[in-house]
Amino acid sequence: MAMMLPGLALLAYLIATVAILARLFHPTGPNFKLVFSTATLAIVLHMLTLAGAIFTGAGQNFSLQNVSSLMCWLISLSVTLTSLRTPAILLLPLVYGLTAVTLLVTMLLPASVQLQHYELNPGLISHIALAFIAYVSLLMASLYSIQVSYISHKLKHKDFSGVTRYLPPLMQAEKLQFRLLAAGTVLLAAALISGIPFTTHWLEHKTLLSSLALGVFMVLCWGHARLGWRGKTAISLTLTGIILLTLAYFGSRFVKEVLLG
Repeated sequence: MAMMLPGLALLAYLIATVAILARLFHPTGPNFKLVFSTATLAIVLHMLTLAGAIFTGAGQNFSLQNVSSLMCWLISLSVTLTSLRTPAILLLPLVYGLTAVTLLVTMLLPASVQLQHYELNPGLISHIALAFIAYVSLLMASLYSIQVSYISHKLKHKDFSGVTRYLPPLMQAEKLQFRLLAAGTVLLAAALISGIPFTTHWLEHKTLLSSLALGVFMVLCWGHARLGWRGKTAISLTLTGIILLTLAYFGSRFVKEVLLG
C-alpha cells in the first residue's frame, strides 16, 4: 500500500505528460480533457502520498525526499490551476515530467527520516510556509520566463504554426511572469525576516544564498519597474536567482542526507 499510491500518481503524471507531447504539434492539439483529468488524479494521489509520508505519529518527517516531493506537488498544483485561465502547454509536460521523476527517485531511494515537531512552534510554521510559497512563486516565474522567451522567439520569426496557437499572448504571459516574480520576492523577504529568530549564523549556507537570491530578485523587480528590463536580461536574472534559491533550500540537505548518508 505504501508504494501503490506514489506508483499510481507516477503513472498518472506520465500519462498526462505523454498526452501533451504526443499531440503537441497536432492540428487539433492535445486532448485537454485527458490531460487535466489524469493530472488531477495524479495531484490527488500525490497529496495522499505526501500526507502519509510527512505526518507520522512521531512528528512531521521533513526529509529531503519529502520536501522535494512536496515542492513538486505544489508546483504541479499551481501550474495546473493557472493553466485553466492562461494556456501553459509548454510548461505542463515539463512540470508533470519533473514531478514524475521526483516521485520515482523518492520511491527508489532508501527512506530517510528528519522528524520535527513544528506544531509546538507557530512562528517556525509561518516561516516555513512563507519559504515554501515564495519558492513555488519564484520557480513558476522562472518557468513562465522560459515560455515568454519561446513566444517572443516565434513572434520575431513570424512562426504561427503548431504549438504556437495554444500559447497565450506575449503581453499576457509577460504580465503573469512579473506578477509572480513580484509576489515571490515579497514572500521571500517576509520568509527571511520571519526566520531571524531561528537564525544562529548569518553566514551559513542557506541564509547567505537566500539573501543573495533575494538581492537578485529585488534588482530585477526594480529594473523592470524603473528601466523596463525584460527579455534576455529578465530571464537571465530570474534563472540566476532561482538557482541560488534552489541551492539554498536543497544544497546542504542533499550533501548531508544523500551524499553523506
